[in-house]
Amino acid sequence: MRISVLGAAGNIGQALSLLLKIYLPAGSELYLYDIKPVVLGITLDLSHIPNDVQVKGFTEKDIFLALNNTDIVIIAAGIARKPGMERADLFDINSNIIINLVEKIAVMSPNALVCIITNPINITTVIAAEVLKKYGCYNKNKLFGITTLDIMRANQLVFIEKNLRNIDVPVVGGHSEITILPLLSQLKNITFTDKEAIEITKSIQNAGSEVVKAKIGNGSATLSMGYAATRFCLSLVQGMQGKHNILEYAYIEGDGKYTRFFSQPFFLGRHGIEKYKDIGKINGFEQIILHKMIEHLNKDILKGEKFIKK
Repeated sequence: MRISVLGAAGNIGQALSLLLKIYLPAGSELYLYDIKPVVLGITLDLSHIPNDVQVKGFTEKDIFLALNNTDIVIIAAGIARKPGMERADLFDINSNIIINLVEKIAVMSPNALVCIITNPINITTVIAAEVLKKYGCYNKNKLFGITTLDIMRANQLVFIEKNLRNIDVPVVGGHSEITILPLLSQLKNITFTDKEAIEITKSIQNAGSEVVKAKIGNGSATLSMGYAATRFCLSLVQGMQGKHNILEYAYIEGDGKYTRFFSQPFFLGRHGIEKYKDIGKINGFEQIILHKMIEHLNKDILKGEKFIKK
């Protein structure tokens, strides 16, 4: 596998690159790109970790080399949130970054699986899709807004509340506070009071903002996001290697049951998404949140579509 990380010198990019260097299959190539020249030093640093994953670094003038015939591209470039900021406040700067990078991907690796970390994911993923459409290489089964961190947070918060490990809480919708919906009712042999369900759901929705506040102006979730992106990327690799029944969640242009883009379950295969899966049965409390989020998601999606048209 050849994996390209765009924005590799950022806080998320560095954490992600370290974990990919450690966990990618032997013989893989890890291409690290950033506009900051320090990415070459980061590349050298990582190359001292002894394993059979080759690391190469690329600066701005070599972006086309960084994207040459790559299998998976992960975009971690962009500015991070600061206290008091919503993910949507990052819109203008990060959207232009996405356009610039996705145009290069379309030229150099039109068949790559493309993963978006850059916030606001509800919008930047839509923008990436529209750019790929313009270049005639959009495949909705190969574009993912990574929302794995919401599942990880849900798992941890349920563990704290119920002292249960080895669970995976389904989380659907999007990747902004009100659009994050953990489906606690689907966990087997676990029950929640109405109060517990409300409190845990709010904690999951607000977890990112709590990290931003706690870092006091020094960034957002970086280490956990790096791990989340690694976990998702390794699932993509397993699918491309032919392993079966790999269930994942991401913000995708899926079956369109609720909104054009929606974080839902699916099975991975050699060419990205192999089969969509319904979100399943939900309870009344979750149905209320789902109903409220649809309007917000549709606004985000429309904002991305209009941005490209301009």
